[in-house]
Amino acid sequence: MSISRMRDILEPHMELMHRHIFINHELAIVYGNPRAFRLVLRQQPPFVINDHRLGIIVRGDIMVNINLVEKHLMAGTLVFIGPGTIINPVSISDDLEIYGIGLAPDFPMPFAPGQLPAAFNGQVRDFQLRVDDADLATARHIIDALWHVVHQKDYHHPTVSSLVAAQMHHYDGLYSRYVDSCQQLQSREQTIFDRFITLVNQHCLQEHQIAYYASRMCLTERYLGTIVRQTTGVTAKEWIDRALVMRAQVELRHTDKTVAQISDSMNFPNPSFFCKYFRRLTGLTPSEFRET
Repeated sequence: MSISRMRDILEPHMELMHRHIFINHELAIVYGNPRAFRLVLRQQPPFVINDHRLGIIVRGDIMVNINLVEKHLMAGTLVFIGPGTIINPVSISDDLEIYGIGLAPDFPMPFAPGQLPAAFNGQVRDFQLRVDDADLATARHIIDALWHVVHQKDYHHPTVSSLVAAQMHHYDGLYSRYVDSCQQLQSREQTIFDRFITLVNQHCLQEHQIAYYASRMCLTERYLGTIVRQTTGVTAKEWIDRALVMRAQVELRHTDKTVAQISDSMNFPNPSFFCKYFRRLTGLTPSEFRET
């Protein structure tokens, strides 16, 4: 679900939504009203996100699956979704109030190459932070200023870039603080699972077996499998299967690739094997799923 695709979806509704939505070829801003999210939900998730998005939930809540993990995002939460993230929205509360920005690939990032803040350098695909009122207000003030600037005639791009940089630095500082806190409080088992699921999201298209992930984590397959099952109640292989199926669903729903092309891109031995695998896990063949 690229920003250009969102622009196509929202264009027929912009007359009614112009007070809450700004979108051009490089930048999108949602300003309070969740109607844009409801319109996107009609496009048959799951979706893959290939840009940077930073959100602020001020009121209400959202249930959503982000990179295989179900999240309940409540008021007072800052949200980051980065390139490669797969999201599957479940529900949105009627009273949702949300603010956010999306940075298209064409957006001139306000950092030198290789100098993105650590939270946005590609090692982390998503995070969600519950913050206090002061930190939430800072994020709101920045997006308020950004909203004001982009509505000026021939808005000043360096000012927009500076405000985006300020927001990214704000999120990065809060994320660093969160990571430090987790390292002190989180169990070893949860840390192992978090590392495992991060690797699965990064490499599942090519690596379908637990042996690869155990090797990357310098653990035995048996130990990794035991920890993942004890921590989540789900086997490591099932997490890998979930990642593969969700990726396949995105390709089937939102691209014109043939089943054979999808099978090849996901490193299955052949299309027949892929079809049997997909049907075993979903109850539908890839072609049947595409037609639903």
